[in-house]
Amino acid sequence: MPEILSAPLVVEFPFTRSLGPVQSAFLTGLRERVLLGVRTGDGRVLMPPVEYDPATAEELGQLAPVAATGCVTTWTWNPRPAPGQPLEHPFAWVLVRLDGADTALLHALDVPGPQAVRTGMRVRARWAVRRTGAITDLACFEPHDGPPGQPGRFQGRFADPVTVLDAPARLEYTYHPGRAQTRHLRALAEHRITGERCPRCHKVSVPPRGACPTCGVATEEEVTVGPRGTVTTFCVVNIKGRDQRIDVPYVYAHIALDGADLALHGRIAGLPWEEVRMGLRVEPVWTGTGRHPDHYRPTGEPDADYQSYKGRW
Repeated sequence: MPEILSAPLVVEFPFTRSLGPVQSAFLTGLRERVLLGVRTGDGRVLMPPVEYDPATAEELGQLAPVAATGCVTTWTWNPRPAPGQPLEHPFAWVLVRLDGADTALLHALDVPGPQAVRTGMRVRARWAVRRTGAITDLACFEPHDGPPGQPGRFQGRFADPVTVLDAPARLEYTYHPGRAQTRHLRALAEHRITGERCPRCHKVSVPPRGACPTCGVATEEEVTVGPRGTVTTFCVVNIKGRDQRIDVPYVYAHIALDGADLALHGRIAGLPWEEVRMGLRVEPVWTGTGRHPDHYRPTGEPDADYQSYKGRW
């Protein structure tokens, strides 16, 4: 059996959201070194604040300042911080119940090692030097042997409140496609498209997953399919992604390759977007050293009859 493929992958996308009055006040408070929770109908103070009571679904809006000191309720050690985490050196993730709050806030605790952490230890907030109205304004927590702190001063509103939050999401991981998809990817490098046949229902899945998605039975028999296929359904994309080189509008379709029982995804090009239709016969186009087809184009054949691809979605 050839070596299973492995590759580092990064999933990253920008995310911008508007803030309601509770979250706006919370983040603006961090900028001003004021920690704000929210009071529920039964008098509890939730920290961090939420807009609706998780127990009753009641809308919440009564903000309540809490102290920048508190108590660790539970913790775990992080020996290898990932990029973008609060500290670059090893630290503890802790849940801290701040003085005046009834729930705990998740953040980092800066201590020299796991032996310096314990449930019940007292801590205090360490503020970032430059604060912009984000959770990173609270740089981390640190051990604290002094008396409980006093809640910050809050007059009911802040000048120049934070109303929009930019929160880029990034996930780094190593992907191991497994036996079935390794064979599939090696075939694509040779401009062949393969699937695997289920020994029970005999459906051919493309790309293969090592098990039949219908029966759950392990698959072993490799089958070469296509390369031509039929558009079974499609959508027109009108929103251009960041750094995307493809002009909009363009068409993304489900394509049932000849010999396959389940459709795969592919971009349709080589004709105006408004001429793409169900039943259109297409073939893959490889460009450069790309492992996957860059897009699918019309073959010039007559459209497939609906009954020939019915159910192959």
